[in-house]
Amino acid sequence: MHTTRRHATRALAALALALTATGALAQAWPSKPVRLVVPYPPGGPTDIVARVVAQRLQTQTGQPFIVENRPGAGGNTGAEAVARSPADGYTLLVGTTAHAINPSLFKNLTYQFGKDFAPVSQLTSGPLVVVVNPALPVKNIADLIGLAKARPGALNFASSGNGQSTHLSAELFNATAGTQIRHVPYKGSAPALADTMGGQTQLMFDTMLSAMPLVKAGKLRALAVTSAQRSPAAPDLPTIAESGLPGFEAIAWNGLLAPAGTPKDVIDRLSAELGKALGQPDVRERFDAQGFSAAWNTPEAFDAFITAEIDKWARVVKLSGATVE
Repeated sequence: MHTTRRHATRALAALALALTATGALAQAWPSKPVRLVVPYPPGGPTDIVARVVAQRLQTQTGQPFIVENRPGAGGNTGAEAVARSPADGYTLLVGTTAHAINPSLFKNLTYQFGKDFAPVSQLTSGPLVVVVNPALPVKNIADLIGLAKARPGALNFASSGNGQSTHLSAELFNATAGTQIRHVPYKGSAPALADTMGGQTQLMFDTMLSAMPLVKAGKLRALAVTSAQRSPAAPDLPTIAESGLPGFEAIAWNGLLAPAGTPKDVIDRLSAELGKALGQPDVRERFDAQGFSAAWNTPEAFDAFITAEIDKWARVVKLSGATVE
């Protein structure tokens, strides 16, 4: 009996030691560089947000936060890489609206967005803006609809990739307006915007963060925003809803996620650091000026938000009839 008690005591002591070690590891995070995987090329809106956040987190924690661009497959290449990474808090995904869309759009995903990740926090939220090549003879949404209906299939819209909000928001526009503007996917906003400026494509639904500087430079013309209300960053721009398509709304967001199974202490520490970072006036002002709002929330709230987004975009995919070859 005494032997049994000794064995039980030793087992409890070993368990306590293991739990203490695990807690110490979590508390020590980060003790080495952290990778933020951006599943798009450099220069696009997600990359811009990631670099602002990474710089702030590096300052706060004293450890390097390295942005790693892994574009491809509509954001799925980078997401899959993070889903298969060790769940230790040192490889994180900068997710987007696209990752809530992709489960309905892609038939053979190798990861499950709702199960293979531990949500940490939303980072930003904001409308898209409809921009056109300045040579296109349209000044507003009514002009665009009229031209597209007069020339069915003749106009092309660029997107940052299959399944992105820049893709599905335009497909929703097609379905709502009764137009047939054709989709041309790119590997990120930067090359898509470049070809829209160059005239290879005629228009794009893009984030204000990356598109508005080009509008201000006269390289693109902005027609409207996709939110229900006008954006404080461009109050003179009407919404699509007030331009002839009542009820139209599409919002883009970014968020930070870790591989499923990452210790809760690490998730909580990272969430707290993000709360500090996104609360900084210079960070908020930089995002606000470009049409995005900093949007910190708890891991639990972000998880519920993602679930709602997956359901919402599943309905949009079905409504639009959008598919990926």
